[in-house]
Amino acid sequence: MTVYTPMSLPKNENLNRFAFVIDVHDEMFIRKGKMIAYYGQLKFDSVGASLLDILVKEAFNAPLHVQDFVVVQGSGQLLLGDNGNDLACYDIDDANLTVRAKNVLAFSKNVVCRESVMPGFLTLLGTGKVIAASNGPVHFMEPPCRVDPQAILGWADCPCPAVRYDYNHITSALNAVGVMTGITLSGEETQIDFTGKGTVLIQSSEQALSDHPTLSQILTQLPGLGSLELGKLNTAIAQQIAAQRR
Repeated sequence: MTVYTPMSLPKNENLNRFAFVIDVHDEMFIRKGKMIAYYGQLKFDSVGASLLDILVKEAFNAPLHVQDFVVVQGSGQLLLGDNGNDLACYDIDDANLTVRAKNVLAFSKNVVCRESVMPGFLTLLGTGKVIAASNGPVHFMEPPCRVDPQAILGWADCPCPAVRYDYNHITSALNAVGVMTGITLSGEETQIDFTGKGTVLIQSSEQALSDHPTLSQILTQLPGLGSLELGKLNTAIAQQIAAQRR
């Protein structure tokens, strides 16, 4: 059994596949709930106490996701984890890296974070570190290539990809039934088309990172709720969001 101390922990490296150690000496953005332990004197502050703060923060121009992150500052060693998912650090040098938003765990303060034109992704620009989670190890591909939407972790220095539909597959009898009954199209019917120069980051699994277990349980109960219950749930959600923004 290995027992770690501040001296034996790695600096800005993986502790193992599932944990990453950040050597904090400057401000960094980290996703809420992903800190598993730390040594030293660290302070965690919410990002953007007001709408004005959100708009003027040069390092975080992504209002839809700003409440998902906090700023860590001080001096110490911070361990990140994400429900047993694989973690990796990507060093970008005057470059851009687009990553699925829920997979971004941390990034340097001098990296500019913006919402991608591709819904559900964040684009990180500049020079610094980006720590991201993935469902299994990450593989790198060179365009042109087509990828299952759920297998995409992100892309670096590529033009924004396009959605491509395999209409021969969609219009087959079985898939037509599936579309009419509301079944979501899979990677065989829908692919993401990458062209130009750059690198595509692919997860080892077509399954996206799991949602919070409480959320998953709530979603399974929604079909059995009536309009009154759904209205109460909607009110409770609005109150919770308002409370978190204070």
